[in-house]
Amino acid sequence: MKLVIEKLKDTDFENLYKFEIENRTFFEEMIPSRGDDYYRPEVFRVKSELLLDEQAKGLSYFYLIKDEDRSILGRINLVDINFSNRIGFLGYRVGKIHTGKGIAKQALKLLLQTIIDLDIKEVHAKTTTHNIASQKVLMQNGFKHTVTSDEEFEMNGQKLQFTNYIWINKHHPSL
Repeated sequence: MKLVIEKLKDTDFENLYKFEIENRTFFEEMIPSRGDDYYRPEVFRVKSELLLDEQAKGLSYFYLIKDEDRSILGRINLVDINFSNRIGFLGYRVGKIHTGKGIAKQALKLLLQTIIDLDIKEVHAKTTTHNIASQKVLMQNGFKHTVTSDEEFEMNGQKLQFTNYIWINKHHPSL
């Protein structure tokens, strides 16, 4: 399947909201919940508009993972960019019916190709210790495991930890 990643636009809000509602339960099995308020249409719109403002300022980049028909399959983001250190933080999620098809792996590869033009030297990522699929996606795209947190937290009745990864942009002029 051929994928594209496209920067989030205000015309995406309706389809993105539908995507988030359809996948809420699935996402909350793997990552902490965004809370009930997030899923109220008016709150979702305001939060999405804030993301667009952040993106317009170049502080973060929010992409939708889409197929040939421009249907939303997932999201992939580079956020909280620290320009003095040239570091960004990765986040991504793929809808339940699209998992296990290499979509996250392919989307991350596309995102990393765009980073070369964004003057980013490092990308940091973290996932939960039980999210083996996400860990594999990171490592298949050249991320290296750095540390697993000693701190445990409870999510869905399980004690978990965060495990952290880093990707170094070998094409960055400073390296």
